[in-house]
Amino acid sequence: MKKMAILTALLMLPLSTVLVAGKATFVGAKKCKICHTGQKNHNVYEKWEKNPHAGAFETLKAKGEEKNPKCLPCHTTGYNEGGYKPGAPDASDFEGVQCESCHGPGSLYKNSKHMRDLFVAVGDGLMIPMESLCTKCHNKSCPSFKSFDYETAAKKINHLYKTSS
Repeated sequence: MKKMAILTALLMLPLSTVLVAGKATFVGAKKCKICHTGQKNHNVYEKWEKNPHAGAFETLKAKGEEKNPKCLPCHTTGYNEGGYKPGAPDASDFEGVQCESCHGPGSLYKNSKHMRDLFVAVGDGLMIPMESLCTKCHNKSCPSFKSFDYETAAKKINHLYKTSS
């Protein structure tokens, strides 16, 4: 019960506070894959890989829109925030809607010490996605928007690492 109260309090903080004053940087899904792959780790990476989010940049390429600055914030990770930068040598490391698009820049919480304790990880910038994060991209300003039901979408991308006991 106490942990739930702490988590609720953390979720109420302004994003800039949770991200440790902006010191965190994007690392890319390949770094997340190191620990979040395989059956032992609940196939978190594999579930993401099969999800349309992973191929979001490819959908832009197919339409010839891979350089469109109106599309890049939603089809890449960390666009204009230290992640995806068109033409950068590491640009491909941030193509698609990756882990950090939903969970925040991972440089401060990526190590196993942090990931073993959700509350420590959240304190170091791990974001717990909420509907308001999803609707930054899944909204009527998107040319391909049809509708968005958060509850249904959340079930489709569910990749909980641990379940409560």
